[in-house]
Amino acid sequence: MPFDLPPVTRNLLIANVAVFLLQQVMGQLLMVYFALWPLGSGLFGVWQIVTSAFMHGSITHIMFNMLALYMFGGAIERTFGARNFTVYYFVCAIVASLLQLAVLWFFPPPQYGPTLGASGAIFGLLLAFGMLYPHEKVMLIFLPIPMPAWLFVTLYAAAELTMGVTGIEPGVAHFAHLGGMLGGLVLIQYWRGRLPWKPKRRLLR
Repeated sequence: MPFDLPPVTRNLLIANVAVFLLQQVMGQLLMVYFALWPLGSGLFGVWQIVTSAFMHGSITHIMFNMLALYMFGGAIERTFGARNFTVYYFVCAIVASLLQLAVLWFFPPPQYGPTLGASGAIFGLLLAFGMLYPHEKVMLIFLPIPMPAWLFVTLYAAAELTMGVTGIEPGVAHFAHLGGMLGGLVLIQYWRGRLPWKPKRRLLR
């Protein structure tokens, strides 16, 4: 568990907590304007693709997301550097929102509500940790069985896909989680020079 957090991770933690406290003061007003509403709902605004990633629906929701940011963010930021870590975090958050919007557009539920939370970006960090530190041991809080990070991430992604397709756990944005992982995977592979579009210089081995 890290105790000396680098600046971007620390500032993201502060920003998320500050927005959550502001939600408690302003009630549903922030939800209406800054959570991610489905296309065609009459409430969608393009800025919500980013702003929704700083909002949370409950104390449990923000606690789990911030715990994961605290645990994995520092290691990833030190590997990427502050600038690239910031880019990575927001790319994951944006792709998460875009995939969630696409799924809701093509497969609209009988009832809809807003999507909110940093989970898309957090799942991107989890994906990065699994790719960069594949043999580090991690485990779920409710399933305290240590396993290699690569296996943990693979099983978690498979579970999210299964729950998203089957609807076993409604009310959770499983495809936003997968979108965050997808955005992270593409960006890491780009930085490694493994896509048809090459970076000016490889940032990762």
